[in-house]
Amino acid sequence: MSDAPDLPEGYEFSADSDRVDVERVHGWLSSDAYWAVGRPREKHERAMASSLNFGAYDTSSGEQVAYARVVTDQALFAWLADVYVDPSVRGKGLGTAFVARVRAHLEPLGLRRLLLATQDAHGVYEKLGFRPLDRPELYMVHTFGRTADA
Repeated sequence: MSDAPDLPEGYEFSADSDRVDVERVHGWLSSDAYWAVGRPREKHERAMASSLNFGAYDTSSGEQVAYARVVTDQALFAWLADVYVDPSVRGKGLGTAFVARVRAHLEPLGLRRLLLATQDAHGVYEKLGFRPLDRPELYMVHTFGRTADA
């Protein structure tokens, strides 16, 4: 991860799932993230159990300040999901550096693609090399009983 930027001073990155504050993360997502509002805790925990989980933490308090999870086969494909930065620490470059660290953590796997969906953060992800699909006509989606894009 030598090419990944450091997080701003006072914050640290971790890929240790056991360190994730599940209650805090579920609270963020289920009450404040447009794509996960109302997500039941049990469903969130199942999603975490089947994913790689990442956090950013305040080095003085140990409090978690950001979260992301990645669904992957760890060989060819990954989906970046549930990226959330606590509102109290936004605007410091933490989110961009955090996602860069997640991407760098995945790089040694030799994945072919890392995809994500976002409604409002295209500029953040473009800084990190994400771009719209080259050929969106190749991609399809099936939603189970939902009409929303989430």
